Amino acid sequence: MSHIYTKSGDKGQTGLLGEKRVSKNSLRIRAIGNLDELNAALGVLLTLNPLKKAAEILWQIQDDIFTIGAEIADPEKKYVDKRIDASRTKLLEKNIDELEAKLPRLKNFILPGGTSFSSHAHLARAICRRAERCIVRLNEKENLQNEQIVIYLNRLSDLLFMLARQDNFEKRVKEIPWKSK
Repeated sequence: MSHIYTKSGDKGQTGLLGEKRVSKNSLRIRAIGNLDELNAALGVLLTLNPLKKAAEILWQIQDDIFTIGAEIADPEKKYVDKRIDASRTKLLEKNIDELEAKLPRLKNFILPGGTSFSSHAHLARAICRRAERCIVRLNEKENLQNEQIVIYLNRLSDLLFMLARQDNFEKRVKEIPWKSK
């Protein structure tokens, strides 16, 4: 019988792809953890009855996030063939452009909220930004060599913002503008 627990991490170490073990508090593992949290947040979004097109987009993004996580877990670039490339970012941009064309132009910053889907999309966006910051820091220290990872995450946070706006718009929930005092 196999078990979900291996006990190999009981002393604060975890394995990367291959034989290498690192501290669970390493920057690389924190980056992977942020991506895992982002993917879980995307999973929550999928339970909130998104519009069909949004669901299709989110399923593909979840796959992309796993790809990025695997790439980061393979610092020696020996085990993972699939990498995030510019075509994935271009697809995000296409989706952003399509959404933006259907929405009223923003004249102010807006407060996160609205529908349950929209609120969770804003939360996923914030998690995405944290993952991006962590990966930027990891890249500064270790040079990940794939600049597309940061570009993709930067664009993904924009797409999550647009999905939040779209859901509010489609369900006729008013956006609340932020007003400077």
